[in-house]
Amino acid sequence: MYTQDENRRKELEVDLLLETIHRLAGYDFKQYVRASIIRRIENRRNIENAPNITVLTERAIHEPGFLEKIIEGFSVPVTEMFRDPSFFKEFRMNIIPILRSYKEIRIWHAGCATGEEVLSMAILLDEEGLLDKTTIYATDMSEIALEQARRGIVPLNKMQNYTKNYLKAGGTKEFSIYYKTNSHNVFFSEQLLKNVIFAQHNLVTDQSFNEFHVIFCRNVLIYFNPSLQNKVHELFIRSLSQNGFLGLGNKESLRISEYADAYEEISTAEPLYRKK
Repeated sequence: MYTQDENRRKELEVDLLLETIHRLAGYDFKQYVRASIIRRIENRRNIENAPNITVLTERAIHEPGFLEKIIEGFSVPVTEMFRDPSFFKEFRMNIIPILRSYKEIRIWHAGCATGEEVLSMAILLDEEGLLDKTTIYATDMSEIALEQARRGIVPLNKMQNYTKNYLKAGGTKEFSIYYKTNSHNVFFSEQLLKNVIFAQHNLVTDQSFNEFHVIFCRNVLIYFNPSLQNKVHELFIRSLSQNGFLGLGNKESLRISEYADAYEEISTAEPLYRKK
């Protein structure tokens, strides 16, 4: 247990590190959920065997490449294919029939991590005959995660769980037709990613860059405090087309958002909304 003085010093150290990151790299983590940020800083401190957080700040200022290492640690992706299968099933049943009438479809996966959700949606759209007229914009703040996403490769040992998710999500084919394997990895068909544009984008600091029919931002906002969540929701409102759809994570909701009245619920079971 820390004493009151020790806690104040630790808070100061955290503030100085976050200010260093903001000034040197332009990433503002000051409005992320504090407990989550401190866990990630402490994790980096333990990895580096640093006696305190100030040492991390000094290395971030003076040691080439160390600042980037800290930032990557703040954006550790937690994702899987067809995560929360009922969400994808609900999307297939309630939103796909509406999208079918569109001449073209633009989808934004904000915070796409290593691309498992992008692959999942590409497969769903392919099975519904909509992939060829869809452009998917997949963005994340982590260039390392994006590079992995571009490759369309996932570890073989995850496929048993992913296959179960696919079937629960309403998959209509043999999941194995979408990929090839070796002894360690699964390589998804390049055709699934042919209409995907991967780009670095920071939800905290960057602006809208297109008008979208669908925006997915799942299990990202839980790391932001309420003020920052509202800022991101303002970005989404500006980025959605008239009657556009928003999909959030299963631990996220619009109920406490300043923008709740701008949407109507598409599903009572899943966080799927339509812009009024």
